[in-house]
Amino acid sequence: MVQQLRFVRRFAPEFWRRYRAEARRPIAPPACIPNAAAWPGTGLHAAWIGHSTVLLKLDGTTILTDPVLGERCGLNVGPITLGIRRLVAPALGIGELPPIDVILLSHAHMDHFDIPTLRRLENKGTTVITASRTADLLRPSRYKAVHQLGWNDEARIGDLTVKALEVRHWGARMRSDTYRGYNGYLIETPRHRVVFAGDTAATRQFRNIRTSRPIDLAIVPIGAYNPWIAVHCNPEQAVQIGDDCNAEALLPVHHQTFELSREPYYEPIERFTRAARGRIALERIGEDWSGVKVA
Repeated sequence: MVQQLRFVRRFAPEFWRRYRAEARRPIAPPACIPNAAAWPGTGLHAAWIGHSTVLLKLDGTTILTDPVLGERCGLNVGPITLGIRRLVAPALGIGELPPIDVILLSHAHMDHFDIPTLRRLENKGTTVITASRTADLLRPSRYKAVHQLGWNDEARIGDLTVKALEVRHWGARMRSDTYRGYNGYLIETPRHRVVFAGDTAATRQFRNIRTSRPIDLAIVPIGAYNPWIAVHCNPEQAVQIGDDCNAEALLPVHHQTFELSREPYYEPIERFTRAARGRIALERIGEDWSGVKVA
């Protein structure tokens, strides 16, 4: 490990300079702390933990999307993670989470598929749903089950159905593994429909799941579009994704947590707020929301 760190210092001096500078910057606390323990076993409930990590509860089934709960995300060298440091702490630590029934992984990028977090979440009561050709990054025997889904594939866990959706992004974790898949997801129970768009540029693919039955909540990414607009949607395009799938409420993610791009810190949520026309479920890390639907 020492030799690897010396290699980084010698051959990636700019990266090392930023790493050292970030280490001196404090991580801000989340704006709120969700009270997920108080959520009832019926209805639809959500809390934004940070970045693309959302805690969901659909009629008693608890889901965690793209869990990244460490101080940094990036390349793991022994106990050290070489990567970008959080700007804001997660709203809940691993020990504060309720038991997780389903972990939903959109793709293998390090800010969505964090190996140290996933190691700590290993549990025989937890099912993982992930994109095609990504299960090799996990230790499947330590979970209840691991399902790899390609576009339009489905997995069923009790009353919950998860369908993988086509998005406009890419799935490689390193430069050489471009074969890995990348998904958005439609999550359905008999009473609720939720979209987790994962990471995507502008796409009209979400029109394909539009029906007369609306989407109760669409979780859409709104940051890292400058200069990466070819693979990340901007706030107005994220609202369009919600419109295309007929979403009643929108939860914007992929902003305020890591410095991934050049747009000003508050620009994504400010633009999204103007475009969303009052449909935003959550705006700040740690807020929670309930959309209880009577049978």
